[in-house]
Amino acid sequence: MSFVSKLKIESKGMFATSVFYAVVGIIFLVLMPMANFAPHIGIIGVFSLVAAYGVFRKRAWVIWFVIILFFVGTTFSAFMISDILTRNYILGVSMIAYLILTWVFTAYAASRRNNLES
Repeated sequence: MSFVSKLKIESKGMFATSVFYAVVGIIFLVLMPMANFAPHIGIIGVFSLVAAYGVFRKRAWVIWFVIILFFVGTTFSAFMISDILTRNYILGVSMIAYLILTWVFTAYAASRRNNLES
């Protein structure tokens, strides 16, 4: 019996959204010391973890965190892509992937906002 089946997941899409935000939050918090403790990276990491918790627990307030992360993630990714892409292709491609996944999971969470509890 797998771990996912033990959790009694009702929506695999919302579970994937929660996992995405949790993984992004952990990655950003791990990368924060490597970026000389840049506060914006820590804020994105903490907000991502809060969003992961809210999506997993189906809280209605989480849509605001997802929208905030959409704008912050888009701005951060666009800046990183424009600044880094010509010097570091791996980081540039990872920022493009983060940008696309942020858009996809934001659209999914927004489309399923009626399933969130108040």
